[in-house]
Amino acid sequence: MQTVDVLTCPEPVAAFWQAHADGRDIALATSGTTAGQPRVIVRSTASWVGSFGACAARLGLGPECRFWIPGPLRATMNLFAACLATHAGASWSMTRDDATHAQLTPALLRTLLDAEPPAGLHVLVAGDGLEPGLRHAAEERGLLVSHYYGAAELSMVAWGPDSESLELFDEVDAEVRDGVLWVRSPWLSRVQTDGDGFATVGDLAELDGNRLRLLGRPGTVTTAGATVELAPLEVLLQRQATDRVVVFAVPDERLGQLVCCVTTSADLDAVRGWARENLDGGHRPRRWVTYQHLPLTEAGKVDRAALARGLDKLGRRESPERSS
Repeated sequence: MQTVDVLTCPEPVAAFWQAHADGRDIALATSGTTAGQPRVIVRSTASWVGSFGACAARLGLGPECRFWIPGPLRATMNLFAACLATHAGASWSMTRDDATHAQLTPALLRTLLDAEPPAGLHVLVAGDGLEPGLRHAAEERGLLVSHYYGAAELSMVAWGPDSESLELFDEVDAEVRDGVLWVRSPWLSRVQTDGDGFATVGDLAELDGNRLRLLGRPGTVTTAGATVELAPLEVLLQRQATDRVVVFAVPDERLGQLVCCVTTSADLDAVRGWARENLDGGHRPRRWVTYQHLPLTEAGKVDRAALARGLDKLGRRESPERSS
């Protein structure tokens, strides 16, 4: 039976539920901002619907609730939230008025905290890792905060109050093989699995019982004859910042490659100072690029592709700190 490309339909949420009623798979196109190339993910509607009850229970989401989803439905996490709301009998809207719940990225949560967030709003944060500091800042303003880790191919994997406190979601089995996370659950898309039903998107992780700690996507830089893994380094630097930190490998005529850290101007001194005190050799970033605000995708995620293009324009010369 032909799949339904719900994101091209005039009413994606209605198209999703019609596909569910018809027993048809759905096709979802990703933006490619993380993996570098857009992908089309095919999944059964049941791979989402089956998890909705557990999600709604964790959020206290019911018919009396209103879900604020400010991002476009082209982002699968937003479509997931809208379909979750309708499953729970709640209403949803792209405007904040009278909202009891919200689906936000960490960047959009920071923007909300700069305004006047309504006390008691339950914020579901996804699309990027939620740092404990940002979670605590939100709770101090009277917000309730939940966070989940998933991927377009895997759907729901882990849930917790922030990225340092994630636990495997219902019916999810996970293994870490050579540092890479593999997942088996009813929530997988039509993704390729191994003989035991496990799939991976290549994320690095540590697993302690049911507790999951994400370390980012693999990537290395070879500088001055040493190999540096970028994802764990980014995690370390991120802990010193209030906003997002992104680490890249950039070319260098003398050493071949260098570690470059992109951060906000407000976080630069803290992050660079910590790096000078705690990192040696090739692990210490040698180039720093600063923005007043990091560029975001339409869905509210940090736009790594835009940052990479910006670095490419700077060329191989030592770049000055800059604001954008």
